[in-house]
Amino acid sequence: MKWIAVVVAALLAGFALLAAFGAWRWSASTRALIERLEAARRPVPPSRFDAARDLDGLPPPVQRFFRAALADGTPLVASVDLEHRGTFNLAAEGPDRWIPFTSTQRVITRRPGFVWDARMAMAPGLAVRVHDAYVAGEGILHPAVLGLVSLTELRGVSPEPGGVAHGEFMRFVAEAARYPTALLPSQGARWTAVDEHAAQVELADGDVGVSLLLRFDPGTGLIDSVLAQARGRTVGSNVVMTPWEGRWWDYAEHAGMKVPMSGEVAWLTPEGRRTYWRGTVTSLSHDVWR
Repeated sequence: MKWIAVVVAALLAGFALLAAFGAWRWSASTRALIERLEAARRPVPPSRFDAARDLDGLPPPVQRFFRAALADGTPLVASVDLEHRGTFNLAAEGPDRWIPFTSTQRVITRRPGFVWDARMAMAPGLAVRVHDAYVAGEGILHPAVLGLVSLTELRGVSPEPGGVAHGEFMRFVAEAARYPTALLPSQGARWTAVDEHAAQVELADGDVGVSLLLRFDPGTGLIDSVLAQARGRTVGSNVVMTPWEGRWWDYAEHAGMKVPMSGEVAWLTPEGRRTYWRGTVTSLSHDVWR
């Protein structure tokens, strides 16, 4: 039976080496994406939130939001570094299949972009690494087993709705509750009143433009949910335009801003709400324009 133990030990050692190589290669790929993200940064003159200037003419619920989220004089956010933990639902239909994940994320507000690097535990010792990113106008979605075997790799720069660039820029705008100065009119955001607790925001990066409905908590004035009437959802080999919603809660103060520390994201399918991401921020750091 000794030979069986030797074979098992050799297989385990080989798997460990393979996993280590995959982690090294994935880290190199992550660094390359972040370098591209940083290279696309645009200098912005130092500026601070000025309620009297920045809120003039905005719909009342939007004014309440900014007054609740930002202290007067707060510097504009230049970049954000985050760490998350949470669960991801692998099932597109049928019974939910939740698996745990941890992730890091780098966000740049000008030129807008982000790199999300996640590790999802499929089984003990078996992880899927995921890049979800918007870098210099390119949308990227790339999951790979052990960081080596690609399950798919979507990339694109087309501004058309349903394209990967459009979808990833939509994520950037939806998550701006965590870097709220990016939603100021001075940063290109255009607001339209909907009702006393909701407003539509439009933001563009070159030819890529998105429009989202933001609903604000009646008590706090902070963002409660973000809704896109249509975002590209992959169903088999097809892309189906589907309503998409993010919800935010557990607000905390960071760098003079109130930002959500927990949230979830869901597709609003004809069969019902399909939540697929639930996460909590475990580390958060803002850098401001100086």
